[in-house]
Amino acid sequence: MTLATMDIAHQVAALPWRREPDGSVLVLLVTSLQTHRWIIPKGWPMPGQQDFASAALEAREEAGVVGNPVSTRIGTFMYEKRRTSGSVLVEVSVYPLQVREELSHWPERKRRQRAWFTLADAAALVQEPELQELLLRIDLPSELQAQ
Repeated sequence: MTLATMDIAHQVAALPWRREPDGSVLVLLVTSLQTHRWIIPKGWPMPGQQDFASAALEAREEAGVVGNPVSTRIGTFMYEKRRTSGSVLVEVSVYPLQVREELSHWPERKRRQRAWFTLADAAALVQEPELQELLLRIDLPSELQAQ
């Protein structure tokens, strides 16, 4: 099956970020469970929740961060999710999450690493080309002030 013939699934993701004392912006990445690649916290939309709220819950579960989610997505990216039943093409809607607290205990803390990076360093570490592009073109504080 080629990517063109696959059904497209939908996931939501948070892009956790914070401003440093010098004014620079850092984003938080976590490692994936299976391959330990650097990714942003993401998951399936949750019934009864708006997508940005689901993304914020994923950030809490996967990365141990709590913050202020924004209801407007800042972009999307596609990736191929491998499953035992075959591959699924997934479009991920990304919502910024300004982090106000890092938890010392969270559900997936023993299964993932988390680390803060500049946008350029984060783009160099993630493998999804469209996510790389999003990280390189986004200006988080400016994007949020417009909302």
